[in-house]
Amino acid sequence: MPQHVPSFDSLMEAAQRSAVHLEMRDQYAVGDEADDFALWLSTGERDTDPTSDYWAPWVDMISRAVARGVVVRRARIVSEPVTDYIRYEHASTGVNVGAGEQVRWLSRRLAADLMVPGADLWIFDGKQVLFNHFTGDGDWADPDMELRTEPGIVKQCSDAFEAIWDRAIPHDDFEIH
Repeated sequence: MPQHVPSFDSLMEAAQRSAVHLEMRDQYAVGDEADDFALWLSTGERDTDPTSDYWAPWVDMISRAVARGVVVRRARIVSEPVTDYIRYEHASTGVNVGAGEQVRWLSRRLAADLMVPGADLWIFDGKQVLFNHFTGDGDWADPDMELRTEPGIVKQCSDAFEAIWDRAIPHDDFEIH
């Protein structure tokens, strides 16, 4: 049953052991990235300064989580050849890694036989699944998040993430095609 959704920041701050993120879209168009993505498209320049106004809140939150023992992993399933948006994400993933995230990439063709959830998600401590909902053009849907705690749903999502993670390639070894 969907429940009240605390802020993402409070969910991350409450995590004690793990926070895993699954991204499966080839294009996002969320408002807080629009200007940065447009700049990257026109100039090829990407903000990779972990102390910038754009990155500092994220880097600080992830660094605090990792410092208290939370393992933060992100897996991205991508189509190949990749979209411009995935190139943009790849160009700045070093900031995520530098903050303490482990990041892996999996070609969609190598995930074809895996059962995956129907939406991007976060799983906190293997107990809560936060589904992220987007519109067809990649912006946040309304409502944009759904929190689920039913053990069966959490297990299905956790099992899917682990299967993806096992096949995925670490960021430093993943080549964009």
